[in-house]
Amino acid sequence: MISSKHSKQSTICPFACAFLLGMGALASGGLGAQTPQAPNQTTPTAQSFQGSVTTGEATAQTFDLSLDEAIERGLKTNLGVILSGTQTAAARGQKLSQLQTLLPSVDASAKETVMQIDLPAEGLRIPGFPTIVGPFGFTDVRASLSWSLVDVASLHNYLAAKHNFASAQLSAEDARDMVVLTVGNAYLLALADETEVSSVEAQVATAKISLNQAVENHQAGTAPLLDELRARVDSQSLDQQLIVARNSLEKDKLALARTIGLPLAQQFNLSDKAPYAAFDELDVEATIRQAHANRKDLAAMVEQTKAAEEQRKAATAERLPTLKFDGDYGDIGTTLSHSHGTGDATGTLSVPLFKEYELRGEAETAQSQLNTRQAELSDMSAQVDADVRDALLDIASAQKQVEVARSSMELANEALSEAQQRYANGVSDNLEVSQAVQSVAQANDQYVTSLYRHNVAKLSLARALGAGQSYKSYLGGK
Repeated sequence: MISSKHSKQSTICPFACAFLLGMGALASGGLGAQTPQAPNQTTPTAQSFQGSVTTGEATAQTFDLSLDEAIERGLKTNLGVILSGTQTAAARGQKLSQLQTLLPSVDASAKETVMQIDLPAEGLRIPGFPTIVGPFGFTDVRASLSWSLVDVASLHNYLAAKHNFASAQLSAEDARDMVVLTVGNAYLLALADETEVSSVEAQVATAKISLNQAVENHQAGTAPLLDELRARVDSQSLDQQLIVARNSLEKDKLALARTIGLPLAQQFNLSDKAPYAAFDELDVEATIRQAHANRKDLAAMVEQTKAAEEQRKAATAERLPTLKFDGDYGDIGTTLSHSHGTGDATGTLSVPLFKEYELRGEAETAQSQLNTRQAELSDMSAQVDADVRDALLDIASAQKQVEVARSSMELANEALSEAQQRYANGVSDNLEVSQAVQSVAQANDQYVTSLYRHNVAKLSLARALGAGQSYKSYLGGK
């Protein structure tokens, strides 16, 4: 019986860990290789989607939580979504800052000046002339304008910031698909634990019956003490498994609460049950084309590559002349009523003459960043193909495992019933019953694990296709 629980721990738990690693790979394209961030800006990672911002207070009332409600809460409170939103705001701020370099800058000022001058201190020592002049003053109200009329480098920097902002927006949309995948997996894992608890509880009840029967037979002298001891060991082993299963359920419910912002002290029940629907076979090539068209992280990487291209052009444009206009106009006089308008205008043409090493260095840096983005884009394009193919393979494999496991579970229960009848009729000892109980436990574990894998694989396919928001159609079959 202990080996059965070990089988449970060695199937779902490593698969859940592998799922988290795979989720990190899915997140790395849209969220792991981000555009340059503002100072102190945190980039969301796969681990970010395991956390949330807790909202509300825990109540004494236990409420029912559906998968839809869990995902809806996650889309509002999950840390990954929140960090993606702050990144988008930072990218918008960078775009606006770059836009200002192309627009005229106008400032207004008002001065009220009072002066008194010590002429000898200024080096003016004229006999018979006053040594102190003043106090006197003037008023100056003025507006100044500064405008880079021709600055190709700034134009390309603005276009790069514009692409960065578009990339951040797409990454924020991709983060929502990641939340669906993360919350959905956490919910399904808790459901698998619930099923495991129910299964072990049923096995405990069956083991109690077998134990009582063995005790009665031993007391009646129709069965040896070994039968009673064997049945008691089986019963206690299942009791231990039940404790572990309940603990796993509570811990996975805590993990689910962490992803959707529920207070950890809040008690809730899972109102949905793990569905099973056979998944129709899809055209692999058509599905891959759909993924390339819909994946927001891939589109975000395309925007990042375009931004790197503009930054490379900006580095080249640093060699070009710039034309800048500066001017001001205002009134100056002893008072506003005794003033006169004055102004000046200056046009400046700047040409870099000898900044060769600086310009070459900036160009090489920009080119290396462009090469990096192009390589990452190519890799992500291949990763999209791999994500779709992996998900389809997992669905097909898990679907067969579910069917086999369900058949095995039925056969194991039938074998247990037959063994119990044989023992009750005195045809055999309870060794067959003990072995049959272990077979039922193993078959139940395999069924729970395969069902969990099947549903998570369908969620992964929805994520791989960029259709995480349509998860219902994938969980229900397609």
